[in-house]
Amino acid sequence: MSQTDVVSEAATKAASKKASKKAAKKATSKKKTAKKKTAKKKTAKKTAKKKTAKKTAKKAKKKTSGSSLKDKDYKLVIVESPSKAKTIKKYLGRGFQVVASNGHIKDLPKSKLGVDIKDNFQIDLVPISGKQAKIERIQELAKYANEIFLAPDLDREGEAIAFHLSEEIGKRKKIRRVIFNAVTKKAVTEAVENPTELNVNMYDAQKTRRVLDRLVGYKISPILWDKVQRGISAGRVQSVALRIIVEREDEIKAFIPEQWFSIHGDMEKDGKLFEIKYYGENAKKKTELTDEEFTKKIVSDVKGKEFEVIDVKKRERKQNPTPPFTTSKLQQEAANKLGFTAKRTMMVAQRLYEGIATTDFGTVGLITYMRTDSVRTEPESLNALREYVKDQYGEKYLSPEPIEYKKKGSSKVQDAHEAIRPTSLEYTPNQLRGDLEPDEQKLYELIWNKFISSQMSQAIIDQTAVTYECEGHFFKANGSIIKFAGFRTVYMEAAAEKASRRGGNDDEDDTAKATGELPLIDVGEKMKAKNGPNEVEHWTSPPPRYNEASLVKTLEEKGIGRPSTYASIISNIQDRGYVEKVENRFMSTELGTVVCKMLIESFPDVMDVAFTANVEKLLDKIEEGEIKWKKVLKEFWQGFEKTLEKAKEEMKNLKKQEIPTGIHCKKCEDGEYLIKWGRNGQFLACRNYPDCTSTFDFKKHLDGTIEILPKDWFRDPCPECGKRLEVKKGKYGRFVRCEEYPKCETTLPYTIDVTCPKCKVGKFAEKKSRYGKIFYGCTNYPDCETALWNEPKVYDCPACGFGVMGVKETKRWGKQLQCPECKHSVDWDTTPFAKEDEESNNE
Repeated sequence: MSQTDVVSEAATKAASKKASKKAAKKATSKKKTAKKKTAKKKTAKKTAKKKTAKKTAKKAKKKTSGSSLKDKDYKLVIVESPSKAKTIKKYLGRGFQVVASNGHIKDLPKSKLGVDIKDNFQIDLVPISGKQAKIERIQELAKYANEIFLAPDLDREGEAIAFHLSEEIGKRKKIRRVIFNAVTKKAVTEAVENPTELNVNMYDAQKTRRVLDRLVGYKISPILWDKVQRGISAGRVQSVALRIIVEREDEIKAFIPEQWFSIHGDMEKDGKLFEIKYYGENAKKKTELTDEEFTKKIVSDVKGKEFEVIDVKKRERKQNPTPPFTTSKLQQEAANKLGFTAKRTMMVAQRLYEGIATTDFGTVGLITYMRTDSVRTEPESLNALREYVKDQYGEKYLSPEPIEYKKKGSSKVQDAHEAIRPTSLEYTPNQLRGDLEPDEQKLYELIWNKFISSQMSQAIIDQTAVTYECEGHFFKANGSIIKFAGFRTVYMEAAAEKASRRGGNDDEDDTAKATGELPLIDVGEKMKAKNGPNEVEHWTSPPPRYNEASLVKTLEEKGIGRPSTYASIISNIQDRGYVEKVENRFMSTELGTVVCKMLIESFPDVMDVAFTANVEKLLDKIEEGEIKWKKVLKEFWQGFEKTLEKAKEEMKNLKKQEIPTGIHCKKCEDGEYLIKWGRNGQFLACRNYPDCTSTFDFKKHLDGTIEILPKDWFRDPCPECGKRLEVKKGKYGRFVRCEEYPKCETTLPYTIDVTCPKCKVGKFAEKKSRYGKIFYGCTNYPDCETALWNEPKVYDCPACGFGVMGVKETKRWGKQLQCPECKHSVDWDTTPFAKEDEESNNE
């Protein structure tokens, strides 16, 4: 190797060594920089955590610290609902704290009676479960408030909440009661500027009602558990409402239809076709046609003969507008016109009352208080309404004088309030369109139109009645036309609307259907029928079952409960399984009928409609200060206590009752089926039990015959003994049980043959929520918490690929499959399940 090469190699090595050192130094520098950055990040995170912790502590301190509240100069307003609190806070602004109690804060305890009968009906009120934190928050806010205004609703329950709040806050501060009929800025500010005192009489009335309900429920229910089945209950008002439905069912079953006839013919004049109908053998007295031979003789007498006009009467009938809504009328009309249940109506009305966020007006209460018996409108609103009608519809559509409506009957308790009306005529339904949910829009329009029509002019209807004579038989034709629509331009009652669709009108004699305007007819004219006359056979119909509207109307007429309680009464008897809805009509269930009849037998006073109505009158008198509340309770208890002791001894024990049927057992040789009462109602069981375990569900026909219902077998066998599993119905929905029960005690949840796509282990079990709604939960719970509200079907979602979609049906879109993950929908008709449905229907 030459010297040059040696030098070159040494230089290369030196350069390489220098580069390595430089790279190492650079790498070390990078590591140090990275460490510094990491350290800085950690420091920043720690600082951020400290700051967050400080902020959280500061917020918590603001909420709970007395000193921070003490520094603030504020007045406290307490209302019932959070939505109302938000609306009112916007109206009152700075200087006010507004908090919601979220309804009642105290009630009688759930675990015991809570009423000391021996100690003059002393009541033990305790905080409602989950409300202790709310009470403490209110107490803390009240501690440092300058003034306290209690502003729950203006009914008895609202007054009770106000008293309970006052008790919890204590007497350290001046506490005032605030009452407003509408959640508007004007109403709220005026109420706060003019507070009143708590109404002790109103609170006494509420306490009396609550104690009476507790005594009836807590004392009668255990007897029913012992004699019928565990878990059922009785209610002071609900049981009487049940009686009305049960007795209507008895009327329907006992009804014997009777045959009757009518005779109709068609006349024509000047191109107008109209109907004539047989009236009688005397022009002034109607004849009922119940004999078929006599009816046919009349038809034979007049067929092809001339009919002579012997009388033409024309009269102008005026129809008056009706007052704005009370609670019960609103529930009835919403049921008839919108198909709303009483409960749905009240929920929607509550939202309209408490405040809706609108585009043009901000958050405003749209209607006045929705629990009222009153038909009155305050003078200022009445004047504004009359100006509105005049401007919008013209002078002729306005009633000549202001119409002052008065409540019928003697009830005066809630007539101090107003009827239900819009809070301002600025808030027209058209301007709110888009701000309101569909239900809110429909109900608001109903309330709006009823209010507007209440000060409009009368409708004028021209009526014509023509009487014909033929061979000594008299026929009539009626016609009517709306000469001037008046208030009907804006609103027609549901009954009038129905009559109008029929071609008649709501209060017209039914001797002949009104067919619109009749042609010009003069006395002495003779004409032949274009068609007929012919006889038509009819059969009398039983009274109809109650629907939402007719039940509410009956409860009101009979004085059962208050309009504010109708919705809860109807919900309760359904939730307890005493009543069910079939084709929008209420029918008592087997359980409801049995419980009702046992209660009538053992507790005639409690179940008496007149007695229940009288209790409502007594509550009114307590509220008016005419009678003391404890006197009412003492008088009630004296009679009720004796009835209770008698019922414990004498009420039938359905659990032990066995009714022979004469039907031979299908399983053993010498057995006979007996009707027994179980936790889910009546069933058939073999007399030879426990040697023979054969049981069946059955249906009893009106003629008394018993039809054994076929068993509903589950797809899988019993995992313990291999026998078949039977699908049963229980309190919490469907379940499956071994056919050899109780020899084999296997009981399993009812599952759908769909594997959970998340855990791929469990299947979906059909369950019932605490509110009675069916849902589908994975059987691998709690390891898998997948749950669906809609029945799952194995179908890959086209949008996200999720392996299961739920069956959903709406009025707008019909039946669909909807993905529970991404909410993508697929029309039912495009799925293979539609074809399966069609095939099963054809079978």
